[in-house]
Amino acid sequence: MDRQERLIILTGPTGSGKTSLALRLAQDVPIEVISADSMQVYRYMDVATAKPTHFERAWLPHHLIDIIDPDAEFNAGRFAAMAMDKIRDVRNRSKIPLVVGGTGLYIKALVYGLCYAPPRSEEIREALRSLIRKKGTDCLWSALQRVDPISAQNISPNDSSRLVRYLEMIFLTGLRPSEIQGPHAFSHPLMEVKVACLTLPRDTLNATIDNRVLAMLEQGIIGETRRLLDMGYHRGLKSMDTLAYKHVIAYLLSEISLDTAIRLIQRDTRHYAKRQITWNRRHYGAECYFSPETALSTIFAWIKAQTPEPP
Repeated sequence: MDRQERLIILTGPTGSGKTSLALRLAQDVPIEVISADSMQVYRYMDVATAKPTHFERAWLPHHLIDIIDPDAEFNAGRFAAMAMDKIRDVRNRSKIPLVVGGTGLYIKALVYGLCYAPPRSEEIREALRSLIRKKGTDCLWSALQRVDPISAQNISPNDSSRLVRYLEMIFLTGLRPSEIQGPHAFSHPLMEVKVACLTLPRDTLNATIDNRVLAMLEQGIIGETRRLLDMGYHRGLKSMDTLAYKHVIAYLLSEISLDTAIRLIQRDTRHYAKRQITWNRRHYGAECYFSPETALSTIFAWIKAQTPEPP
């Protein structure tokens, strides 16, 4: 990719207004969105993932949404490769790609590439998943913390997929993930980027998240989850063991009340937003943080600065 043509990235925690800002920006500039959201890649999962509506996507093209089934594997490496192809395609059509999303690892993989990692072992993965079912994710996090405290401090004790992957790497190579990743260090970007990271007052963000969860009920999250189960997708899948779906499943199985499910979804989503904020603080400088209004004018100025004036 041409390093002289900067890629613009709009990120921020869930509920910060990324999609609405992109839609407002599209009123004035010919952008197309490259979605960097690890849940919006899944088909049939619309309400809980807060996907742009079909009307919004018809008006403003969004790429890398609805590209795999809920039981398919997807990772940062696949995202980076597919996103790079989409960025080239958008530019070849004289449009402006705008990366929009809150999955920090996907954005990091796109900008810096990924270091070497050993292939997967389903046998090891199933053994680790069995431990999670019996003892919970804390068991794996404690094991990782003893062997590789550097890696453990950078992930949540509830991040089952990364815990499984990191311990799998240790079993396969005898090396700590921090040793494997260390030489790469994500220190050499593959392209020039400009990043706008949305920020909102914490109380405002939390209120927005709580209201969004209530709106999901009106939009049919319970019916959506029931349809996914009827299609054969189960709670053991990575896609179904996230934020809203796992608690709605528990409600549908009469394990918890609807009020409890709502409260847990709100709590988990607030915690997820907090982890996103922590990630962003670790990876982006203070100059990258903007309120939604300031981000709108700033991104518009970035685009204008790199768009040739008509003859």
